Amino acid sequence: MYQQILLYCVCAYVSLTISRLAHCAWQRDRVRAVNGLGRILFGGLRVDTTTIGFAVVVPLLLAPWLNHLVWAQTLTGIWLGVFWFLLLLPEMSTPQFVLEYDVRPNRLYVDYLKHPREVSGMLWKGYKLPVALALLLLGLLWWTGWSLFRGPVPDATVFWWPVAFVLGLLGGAVSFLAIRGTLRHRPLNPSTVAFCGDSLLNSLALNSFYSVTYAIYCIKNERSTAELYGALPEQEVHTRVLKSAGLADGAPDCGVPELPSLHRQTAAVPHARPLNIVLIVEESLGAQFVGNLGGQNLTPELDKLAEQGWNFKRAYATGTRSVRGLEAVVSGFPPAVSDAVLRLSGAQQNFFTLAQGLKPLNYRSHFVYGGEAHFDNMKGFFMGNGFDVLHEREDFVDPAFVGTWGASDEDMFAKVHDILSEAKDEPTLCLAFSVTNHTPWEYPAGRITPEGNPASASNSVRYADWAIGQFFNKARQSDYWDNTVFLIVADHDARVAGADSIPLRHFHIPALILGGTVKPRQDSRIASQIDLPVTMLSLAGATIDHPMIGQDMMRSGTVDRAMMQYGDNFGYLYKDMLTVLEPGKKYRQFRYQAPDQYQSVDLDPEQLAQARAHALWPDIMYTQRRYTLLRKMFQPE
Repeated sequence: MYQQILLYCVCAYVSLTISRLAHCAWQRDRVRAVNGLGRILFGGLRVDTTTIGFAVVVPLLLAPWLNHLVWAQTLTGIWLGVFWFLLLLPEMSTPQFVLEYDVRPNRLYVDYLKHPREVSGMLWKGYKLPVALALLLLGLLWWTGWSLFRGPVPDATVFWWPVAFVLGLLGGAVSFLAIRGTLRHRPLNPSTVAFCGDSLLNSLALNSFYSVTYAIYCIKNERSTAELYGALPEQEVHTRVLKSAGLADGAPDCGVPELPSLHRQTAAVPHARPLNIVLIVEESLGAQFVGNLGGQNLTPELDKLAEQGWNFKRAYATGTRSVRGLEAVVSGFPPAVSDAVLRLSGAQQNFFTLAQGLKPLNYRSHFVYGGEAHFDNMKGFFMGNGFDVLHEREDFVDPAFVGTWGASDEDMFAKVHDILSEAKDEPTLCLAFSVTNHTPWEYPAGRITPEGNPASASNSVRYADWAIGQFFNKARQSDYWDNTVFLIVADHDARVAGADSIPLRHFHIPALILGGTVKPRQDSRIASQIDLPVTMLSLAGATIDHPMIGQDMMRSGTVDRAMMQYGDNFGYLYKDMLTVLEPGKKYRQFRYQAPDQYQSVDLDPEQLAQARAHALWPDIMYTQRRYTLLRKMFQPE
């Protein structure tokens, strides 16, 4: 057994170190920029020791007594073989995951495993060669390791019981120290080996088995923002956030002091009947693709529409995941270090959404998604919080095209058109979420003229833009055009990455409001995703009560501010100053100049307090269940 354990340890150390060196060679420019090779390798040795400690603790405790028994050697080989496979599998997945998310496999890896059909389809259609090579290498490495430590071991030593007892104690002590990873007060964790502001490089000091299992461990706990960024008195948090939102007095007209942000918003544009509200959330359509925002010229249709509607030139996403964007657009909820509320257990009922807030005005609410709505718990959240009808893949009759993630964008828009056409005089809220602009970049043939490889992000964007143009050409000719306000907004940018603590240019997204009553306007104010639902209510003539802290951009005197969550880092942008909060109560401030220039500046205590308040507020509101409408609603005025 001891020989088997030793061989496993050698195989694990060698394989993980080679993988880590290969990733460092791949990312050599970023590694050199922070002189990080030594730190990555030393940190990796510590993390690998902890990982191996978990695998060998049971065999080490039993080996002194069972070392010579063939059946025990066989079971040890099986035990180590299982851990060997579990060690290799996420490691083989790492390169593709880094390409997609610029970090080692983490909680997202676990989240995607909940949807094996969609993920396997995406991998098969978009990454056949990488998947095939990874599986081949995985099989080769597993067979090599298994051959070395599977046993049996001839002439194994039989230990005298006092010696076995001492060896058992030593084995337990060694395993304990290996697993703990340090003699300090707290055991080793990812922050122990973090050494720079580049999340990818910090993750390279881990191994992927460790990063995935640590993510699983952390899922059980909803994280404390105060522990990460530092606390403020709760009343100060509310005062600062409400003042920034233009609610300095806490909106006392609602008479619910336990719900501090609940207030009545009076629409800036009254209508005899509130207008339909359509929220079109475009998958991964960052500003980098949009011509009128200084990006690539891949969106001629969107650029034309930008001249015809209210175009926000400096809109920012709140995060890097679809659920984060949906959280902001549908609930107006700001980002937190915990998961998006769509996936949090405490937000599955009585959590504010536009659908919930618009019920007193007799709106009928629809969610349109070409895929399967159980993905990322969208169905559970929306249906539990006010939406009336859900249209997912199975509800699309004879779709024009179905890819890995579901029915195409043109099918989604066709469904939206049908909903609005059939609504007649019933005010309608429609949330439509596209699927096309996502790997493996599938779309129907004959719609666009692809450039280069048809299955590419740029061609997928071209198709998404084509579908937008086709829909609005039809919408302008429809009876519902003058009775509807439309929002086109991205959920987030594609492949948000970079060495910056907050890569701000990758949070820049398109946001455009259209409709028969919307006048053309180019707006250069900073807008956050959480400002958009509030503004849509004002344009639609929907006066309601709600707890949202977004700003109505119809008002003058709005504050140029946006907030965003990037991994464990929180960013608060105020005019041209970016305050970054990092775990361990660390903070930095920069003067930001687009597209990618940061100048470090002396600390502004006021902006630091503002950033902390906006980081703490969603945590307080969620944990105390205050982001809700738990009372009899005011009747429409």
